[in-house]
Parts: sequence; C-alpha cells; structure tokens
Amino acid sequence: MTTKTKFDGAMLSDPYKLEDGFYIAYTGCRTTRERNARGNGINVYVVTRQSGEWNLIQSLDGLVNPSFLTIDEKRSVLYSVHGDSSEISSYRINPHSGQITPLNTVQTGGKNPVHLAIDPTGKFMVVPNHISSNIAVIAINADGSLGKMTDLHTLDAKPGPHRVEQPFPKPHQTEFDPTGRLIAVPDKGADLIWSFHLSTEGKLIPAPVSSTPTREGAGPRHIAFHKTQPLAYVVNELDSTVTAYHYDEMSGRFSPFQVITTLPETFTGNNRASEIAISYEGNFVYASNRGSETLCIYSINPESGMLREVNNIDSLGRTPRFFTEDPTGKYLYVANEDSDNIVTFSISGGQARPTGQVTHTGSPVCIMFFGA
Repeated sequence: MTTKTKFDGAMLSDPYKLEDGFYIAYTGCRTTRERNARGNGINVYVVTRQSGEWNLIQSLDGLVNPSFLTIDEKRSVLYSVHGDSSEISSYRINPHSGQITPLNTVQTGGKNPVHLAIDPTGKFMVVPNHISSNIAVIAINADGSLGKMTDLHTLDAKPGPHRVEQPFPKPHQTEFDPTGRLIAVPDKGADLIWSFHLSTEGKLIPAPVSSTPTREGAGPRHIAFHKTQPLAYVVNELDSTVTAYHYDEMSGRFSPFQVITTLPETFTGNNRASEIAISYEGNFVYASNRGSETLCIYSINPESGMLREVNNIDSLGRTPRFFTEDPTGKYLYVANEDSDNIVTFSISGGQARPTGQVTHTGSPVCIMFFGA
C-alpha cells in the first residue's frame, strides 16, 4: 500500500461543523483484475459546500477492493471491507485535514465481506460475508482499531430459484434500525430478510420472527430505515423492485404493504437494482439501476408510507452501484462504477438535475463523508 498526499494544511477547523464551507469525501474504488477494475483504493477529497466541487488531497493505493466504507460515531476512524477477500480494515482520521492513516486489518471468518455496521455502543462491528453465508461480529478496541471476533453466525435457508445468482444464502447488508435494537440482513441468495438482536457480549441473537420471506427470485439486496417512522424499504436486485414494510424492532417482524418497480416503464433490457436510500428530510426514497443506468425517485406518503414514483433520471454513466446525498442535503452524488465517474446532481422536491460537476476516478463503489 502506498499513500499519496496533495494537501497537508488544516482545512477543517472543526470536524463536526460545516461553517468553514468544506467537508471531506472518502471514496472506495475496486482494484482487482477479477472485477475488471480500474480503481486504486481509497481516495480522499475536499468538497466545497457551496458548489459541490471535489478536489483530491490523498490516495491510499494498492488496497484490495475497498468496496464499502463507514465511520464511527466519534468521527475518528474510517472502516473498510475488502471485497472478494476475507478482511476488513480501520484507518485513523486526522481531525484537521481529514486524511487517513492505517490502523489495522483483521479477518472476517468468511469470503467477500460486502458491508459494515457499527452497533450503537460503538463496541462491535457487524459484517456480512456474502459468499460464505455467514455474519461476523468483531470487537472494536478503545482506540478504534478492530479486535477479536466475538461471533460468526451461519445462515441456513433454502436458496432462491435463480440458477446463477442464488446458489446459497448470500447476505448483502447488515443494517441497524434507528432504535439500534434490530439488525436487518437482506439475503439476496435465499429471498429473505433476517432479523437479529445483538447481546452485550457481541453475540447475534435471532429475533422472535427470525426471517421474513420476499417474493421468490426477488433477491433482496439493501434496506433503508425511515428515521422517525417504523418503515423500511428494501431494494430487490434480481427483479428490480422496492418493497415497503412496516416493521417491529422487538419481534423482528417485517410486514410488506407495497411492491413497486425501480425501472422506467419502457425499459426491456437486463437490469440489476443496486442501492437504496431515504432522503435526509425523510420524504423521498432513491433506488438505482445497473442496466437501465437510472435512479428512480419516489415520494413517501407521510400517512401511509406508500411510495409514488416522481422521477426516473439518467445516472450519466454506467453501472450506478452507489449513490448518496451530501451532508447538506443539497447534492446527490452518483458513483458510476463502469464509467469511472462520480456525477453531481442538485436535488430539491424530488427533482435531480446534473450540475456539470463530474469527478473522475476508477471503479468507484462507495462514498462516505466526514466533517458534518
């Protein structure tokens, strides 16, 4: 691993505020030949709050597929999975510049870790191993580095009908609900949403309703919880839909009440839905499509939670694997993996318009912000 630094000054006087007009963006980029990747590792950018412009200040090269990132509650450590391997890593964040230095790397007990979630106490990291059909829980040390594995839970379920994509259970995400009591695990391989609680010792405990079936062949991939209502929205990769659920964090029960397509109504090609998110205000849902190369935007009915499509926009690239709103809620950034660009959209009232700002980087698959 090599580090390239382009900026050493104190750009952020306070990492918890945006008054200075800047914040930091970290991008994870795939790197391996097996993934036909063109990325270098993790890149660090200073982003101008007003314009949304990105300027590269650091690159950590030579990493293996840092394909999902997260930051701890203290905003002091960045964590990364290494896709297609069996490892995750931690990096210390400089509170002034936002630059990172490696802390340590640990094993996940399985193959192809694809997501990271930190429990509300900050003591444990929960990691789904996509190809090994298991979920690891790893302790987080006092200094933010990764410690010992406290649990490794194997998922046992009948696989779905897709002969290529569903050979066995394939957990794709571990996500805590806003109360911190429930861990939801969409399982693309078994057409299930698993429900767990986490003990104080870092053990996964199946919820009373331990799993919820989806439509056969749906391939649930990611889940987004509403911040203030008991609502959850799941993007289904294989049938390109979003399912809306009421849920109960104590029982783990997910009760579906709507299924809606992610695709433009005239699209007839092959597609894999990828990411889902709820806007910071809680009134819109976004979902992305790899194939139609679009993002679908839905409004949320404030009384029923039902979704209504209000827009379906071109991602202005190929394979929009990931997207996120910026910390101001003013911009939406779309990471187009196969066209090597991150495209900036201004967002307001369910409308998303390209600003003309495009950041070029190889195989981007995740974005995480610091300084908010």
